Amino acid sequence: MARPSVAILGASADRAKFGNKSVRAHAQAGYDVYPVNPKGGQIEGLTVYRSLADVPVDHLTRVSVYLPPAIGLVALEEIASKGCDQVWFNPGSESAPILERARQLGLQAIAACSIVDLGLSPAQFP
Repeated sequence: MARPSVAILGASADRAKFGNKSVRAHAQAGYDVYPVNPKGGQIEGLTVYRSLADVPVDHLTRVSVYLPPAIGLVALEEIASKGCDQVWFNPGSESAPILERARQLGLQAIAACSIVDLGLSPAQFP
């Protein structure tokens, strides 16, 4: 069976940020992790993709969002085009308009911490 896959929108090289903790947590949980940040480069030894469209997977298990709501709202079209089973809007990335638009696009939108959903705590990733 294929491993689950996740794109982390707003991935960060700063280990104190949740966009980095999520990369580490999903990797620990057995996901193929695709960090996404317009700066590119590497995060935790993984190639960083400048956009979700650049991620070399046709359909993702989940997209985990760590972007301000205004930026996340713009990213929704790209998320819908890419295709995923679930979109997780982590605390601070969610808003009523973004959740409504995600549902209009047919996305399964979840406003909760994707790290906690893995059975892990962000505190485990200092």
